[in-house]
Amino acid sequence: MGVDEIVISLVKTQRTEFLENISVLQWIWSFLLLGPVCIGLMVYLLLTSLWPLPVLYLIWQLTDWHTPERGGRRSSFVRNWKVWKYVRDYFPMKLVKTAELNPNENYILGCHPHGVLSIGAFASFSTEACGFMDLFPGVRSCLCILGGLFKIPLYREYAMATGCCPVSKPSLKHLLSNSGQGNAVVIVIGGAAESLLSLPGVNTVVMKQRKGFVRVALEFGANLVPVYSYGENNIFRQVIFSEGSVGWRFQQLFKKIMSFSPCLFVGEHWFWMPYHCPVTTVVGSPIPVPKRPSPTQEEVDHYHGLYMESLVKLFNEHKASCGLSDSHELQIV
Repeated sequence: MGVDEIVISLVKTQRTEFLENISVLQWIWSFLLLGPVCIGLMVYLLLTSLWPLPVLYLIWQLTDWHTPERGGRRSSFVRNWKVWKYVRDYFPMKLVKTAELNPNENYILGCHPHGVLSIGAFASFSTEACGFMDLFPGVRSCLCILGGLFKIPLYREYAMATGCCPVSKPSLKHLLSNSGQGNAVVIVIGGAAESLLSLPGVNTVVMKQRKGFVRVALEFGANLVPVYSYGENNIFRQVIFSEGSVGWRFQQLFKKIMSFSPCLFVGEHWFWMPYHCPVTTVVGSPIPVPKRPSPTQEEVDHYHGLYMESLVKLFNEHKASCGLSDSHELQIV
């Protein structure tokens, strides 16, 4: 390789690294700040001569209020933005298939762990950066997130464009009964409680009392699929407050009011830039679930137990190939 070729290669490498950093930073800012920015923009416009614009939008939003719970407005254009591929390559991230998903069936994918920002779930199921549609042809993934986010003007359009929908009963009912077959509804089971347990090298999932998704699966005959994102907990360093401290009490109060907990975390550099740690999201084998319009508690407990067993099995089968020691165990709380 000549000197000119080496220089060109170096320039391309620096340019690619810059684009990866900017792409990841914009995603983090979007996750944390886009909602407040959208609210602030609407309030600001209401106080200017452009006030008719936000008024017209808010009127339209009221008429469009239930769209997020009716499948939303996913955009293949947004899901295929090149920026998502730069986000993928920053860590890097990978989606692994272990079994076929029949496009003539519906599924509930339980994704673990939550991590600080659930970036593995977002990149794998709300974008095509990791190739979900290529791995599972005929199956549409839909990441379900907090319903309150779809009440934020403008932000709701962005969330729906990526294929996200509210994690509410009407939304799940629509996706699993009114949208045909081949729907993979993705739920980050551990939620806010699990995000507070996100520590490097720790694999703890909040599952023992999380049975609502199993009941929904039985009601609509949707097969259950365990999913684990190895490395999700390694990309940030979270500040953990001791139980009973002021910081801990604030987090608990905030979670009670807003349904999620604020995490104080730091990255590798620029404060919020995550560590370059591989994130591998492994999709397990589906667990067949019968349709029971009114499932009994015994049925819910049975399939919840099967799901936990499958999750542990999935974790143990792939932990070595994803950088964990054979002695590492998955903790379920």
